[in-house]
Amino acid sequence: MKMLVSFFNRLMQRYLPDPFLFVIILTFVVFGLGLIFTDNGPYQMVQHWGNGFWGLLVFTMQMVLVLVTGHVLASSPIFKKGLGALASLAKSPGQAIIIVTFVSMIASLINWGFGLVIGALFAKELAKKVKNVDYRLLIASAYSGFVVWHGGISGSIPLTIATEGHFTEKMIGVIPTDQTIFSSFNLFIVIALLIILPIVTRMMMPSKEETVTVDPLILENDVQAAAIEQGVMTPAERLENSRIASLLIGAFGLVFLFYYFANNGFKLNLDIVNFLFLFLGILFHGTPKQFLDAVLNAVKGASGIIVQFPFYAGIMGMMTTSGLAAVISEGFVSISNEFTFPLFTFLSAGLVNIFVPSGGGQWAVQAPIMLEAAQTMGVSIPKTAMAVAWGDAWTNLIQPFWALPALAIAGLKAKDIMGYCVITLIVSGIVISVGMLFF
Repeated sequence: MKMLVSFFNRLMQRYLPDPFLFVIILTFVVFGLGLIFTDNGPYQMVQHWGNGFWGLLVFTMQMVLVLVTGHVLASSPIFKKGLGALASLAKSPGQAIIIVTFVSMIASLINWGFGLVIGALFAKELAKKVKNVDYRLLIASAYSGFVVWHGGISGSIPLTIATEGHFTEKMIGVIPTDQTIFSSFNLFIVIALLIILPIVTRMMMPSKEETVTVDPLILENDVQAAAIEQGVMTPAERLENSRIASLLIGAFGLVFLFYYFANNGFKLNLDIVNFLFLFLGILFHGTPKQFLDAVLNAVKGASGIIVQFPFYAGIMGMMTTSGLAAVISEGFVSISNEFTFPLFTFLSAGLVNIFVPSGGGQWAVQAPIMLEAAQTMGVSIPKTAMAVAWGDAWTNLIQPFWALPALAIAGLKAKDIMGYCVITLIVSGIVISVGMLFF
């Protein structure tokens, strides 16, 4: 295992470009594939790219807020103390790797945005508490837990087909979550990954000579309030350093959250996660000035998301509008039979996800093709939907698009963790494939 990990680490360190260059390369790859496998010409492909370029603006802002509000909350004294207490459970590097993988998976099963941020923040706390733990593997383990999100209660595809009025309702009706999220095959995959992935990440620990550690002092991002000069403060300064303003607006936020959960149950989405993080951050930092200082410190890591997400939206525009995503899906359908169809659906979704890293967008493209083929072959519709869902989640492990928030929190580059993620990609792919074929 260590030899394999060392090989993939060297490979990624040598050949994996910066995520911005990666998305540029993907742009030209999809452009070329569109010219080869569809009837679109160069000018049309550029049109598809440009028309889709701003299609993820709302989602981009949501992801920026995930990063910023998560950072702000983590830098608050109360939250740091809580994460630190949890991190104290790990007494050795091996325990730290196992715990962060498991905690990240549980958080991702609750909500993908929650898991993405909490896993990275918890990994940083563990790096401060546990000596001689490999920081790269710690962050990679936290990110690897993200692979289970589409099999959890925030999975966008199973929740979409369980909602009346979804766009494929006339074809398949409404599919309740007891046939998707809580089905035997999905529970097998989730439970198997909860057991196997922490063991796998523990087995990837490098030798003492190859371990890359980080100085805990570097990870400290506490935001200290500037000292108030002696003397009379202006009215504006009094407001900036008053706890009353934070308590009042924080109370507004808490009242709305109480209303939301009372009417919707524990149903998290990205907006609610951001809302929760934001207002807890306001309350936990005490004063508006301390909160704004924390925000200023947090936004420094958001540049990658702001710049790169529009390029991924452009790629998605080329993939969907040109019909290239449909061509890939139909190719996998053509080599499938009743037994192998769920597996090939999973694999096709994994391939499409590299270029269309959006569960909702991918489902809109693949659903008509995969569902029609499943009905023709007599394959389970719920399993077909979950095969697409798991494919969408699976290749996120090697897609820098989703790693950007975790990397920004950790202060690492994609090539620092992707060697480890290739191993978890292989292992999780085997587990998911077994669930699709035999359960």
